[in-house]
Amino acid sequence: MRVLLGLGMAVIVALSAAYAFSPRSTPALTATRIPVDRMLFTTLARAGATLVAGGELGQILWSADEGKTWQAANVEPRRYALITQIVFEGDKLGMAIGHEGQILRSDDGGKNWKELAFDKENGEPLMSIARLPSGAWLAVGAFGRALTSSDEGKTWNKAEITDAGDKHLNRIVSAKDGSRWLIFGERGFVLTSTDGAKTWSVVPPFYNGSLYGAVQLDDGSWVAYGMRGNAYRAGPDAQSWTKSTVPAPISMFGHAKAADGSLLLVGQGGIVLQSRDGGAKFNIVRGGGRAALTDIALLSDGHWLLPSDGGMHRHDPTKVAAAAAPASGAK
Repeated sequence: MRVLLGLGMAVIVALSAAYAFSPRSTPALTATRIPVDRMLFTTLARAGATLVAGGELGQILWSADEGKTWQAANVEPRRYALITQIVFEGDKLGMAIGHEGQILRSDDGGKNWKELAFDKENGEPLMSIARLPSGAWLAVGAFGRALTSSDEGKTWNKAEITDAGDKHLNRIVSAKDGSRWLIFGERGFVLTSTDGAKTWSVVPPFYNGSLYGAVQLDDGSWVAYGMRGNAYRAGPDAQSWTKSTVPAPISMFGHAKAADGSLLLVGQGGIVLQSRDGGAKFNIVRGGGRAALTDIALLSDGHWLLPSDGGMHRHDPTKVAAAAAPASGAK
């Protein structure tokens, strides 16, 4: 009996060894799904026909089919710092900025990114970056932080911004012809330059809260937007600003100019605002939900692509607008 048991065990061990070392194929792993319907997105840009989005944990994604599918860009090194803005100069050259003073560059339309700067010790968040008429880059951010590079991002030096102090600088905006530059910040702080951002002067105060963005319209006038339903418009010289009528006390974070000449602003409560009179009065054309919309892209099929703190949304503007009240907790 013992002999038979021993022979049986020997056979089992032999068969197990044969199976362990036998050639066999391994089933392919299921492709990792990018949770674009749940991610925090802060910025959306176009590089030719490619859409490039950035946001939480240093994520940068790109889409070659108008936002229907997304692929993760290659970012070297991956720092997991929040991406705050992506801009492109043409179809290939792009810059991305974020927390910890991170600056990234892409030379292939957003598919691959290499780090140019990162400052973990004293890296206040960078909020906006722009290519100046001189060819240099200017990046601005929290607590008056401003950096400039004249060698395509290889080196960055501190830039002096007039009277910035410790104010957060949220956005750099230029006129269509590059003749005037504006910086918008917190506490109603606005600067203007007419010499290619070499020198800056303070715009007379017209609002005591944060401004997050601005756009120049086709007639040369400006519209600036920010916290709690505050939007303002000014003439081409950007010196005297008048409050716009906004029907909801929401903060607004992004804009787009529609083909029909109207201006779209996006913000809290999933709301999209539209103005057909140069920014004097806005109406709600999309609303509802808790997501704060952070940017907007107008797609070739007529839809709007809306990144938010709760994923990427597609909206058909031909549907009946839901003039919903802002979500609870809007500030």
